[in-house]
Amino acid sequence: MKAGWKHLLCLAAMLWGKAYAQELYVNTEPASNMAAKAIGIRLNNEFEPLQDNRTGYRLSPEVMFGFSKNLMVHVNLYASSIYQPSFNFEGASVYAKYRFLALDQPQSHFRVAGFGRASLINDPVTFNMINLQGDNSGYLGGLVVTQLLHKLALSATSNVSHSLDNISNPIAPGIGRNQLDYTFSAGYLLLPKTYTDYKQTNLNLYVELLGKNSLDGKGSLMDIAPAVQFIFNSTTRLDLSYETQLSGNLSRPSNTIYLIRLEHNLFNAF
Repeated sequence: MKAGWKHLLCLAAMLWGKAYAQELYVNTEPASNMAAKAIGIRLNNEFEPLQDNRTGYRLSPEVMFGFSKNLMVHVNLYASSIYQPSFNFEGASVYAKYRFLALDQPQSHFRVAGFGRASLINDPVTFNMINLQGDNSGYLGGLVVTQLLHKLALSATSNVSHSLDNISNPIAPGIGRNQLDYTFSAGYLLLPKTYTDYKQTNLNLYVELLGKNSLDGKGSLMDIAPAVQFIFNSTTRLDLSYETQLSGNLSRPSNTIYLIRLEHNLFNAF
């Protein structure tokens, strides 16, 4: 029985890595979900060069739950040194995604999902860009569409964000509260050329365009974020991303973000 479970978990890990490796985007989420009954643990590390010549650091531990093949939920905590020199707890957020369309074929699929996030944060509100992952309290809702074509995965998202007063820092007059976010992501599975074992290391390359447009007339911006990703034993991944601004005038703490993420997945965890 134990050998049977071990074989089943190995098979699940191999299928997870083989089918979805190139759509495990670094800065966005695809329409596909993590495996049902799986738990993922992430450690997100962001480094932001600031205007006062400091480098701000944000740490965000994250736990992901695959409740079914269609529903997954993320819980994030945030702490950073971005708004003050000392390292401080900022708040938390909950993200949920529900996949409601899946058209699957051999080596390809087309999927659509709806998603939302709610955040409770305690930073000062001094910038017009809304970021519910550490900077702003509020909520968002949107759609994501993903097309997998063998080793290439393409994805697009659109959502509307609304910011609320932070816990002890109300939004100052003149700061925008509503924002349209949109992204386009591409991922390519570079290695392995052929799957023979779930322990093979995957190497994925990504490029993502991340756009934001204030619905209150406070400006807009467009970022580009190239990234490289390694997946080990089909369960553990390392993400390295560099996000920088291409154009725009929407105020924010930094125009550049370096991301280092570690993630580990536990299959059949509950």
